[in-house]
Amino acid sequence: MAIQRMDNVAIVVDDLDAAVVFFTELGMELEGRAQIEGRYADRTVGLDGVRSDIAMMRTPDGHSKLELTKYHAPAVSDAEPRNPPPNTLGLHRVMFAVDDIDDTIARLRAHGAELLGEVAQYENIFRLCYLRGPAGIIVALAEQIG
Repeated sequence: MAIQRMDNVAIVVDDLDAAVVFFTELGMELEGRAQIEGRYADRTVGLDGVRSDIAMMRTPDGHSKLELTKYHAPAVSDAEPRNPPPNTLGLHRVMFAVDDIDDTIARLRAHGAELLGEVAQYENIFRLCYLRGPAGIIVALAEQIG
């Protein structure tokens, strides 16, 4: 038996509305919002008393999704360090293909994004960069140029 697809990647954020705005500015579409709580939620995630709000964001092609989650209970556990470097064990980054990397960076900076390094070119194929996005996650951008 094989998997059918990767359904989504979940990101825990402290400001759900700001994260929705950030990823909407990136070009994702809000698919829906929901409140999550109850025994099934507790049993699924292995925590007691789960109460959260989620926003499901979809890429324009409809093939990829991000689940943005704001926990109200239990209290959020802060990652240490708060903004880990790219070589930290665990989820490394989420990458998006974009049409215009410079325009995308400018629009995301207005929502708090910060470049980790600079826009670099890989041969004559891609322009690439890493940004720090909502909740300290690393968002990578790739613009195909060749």
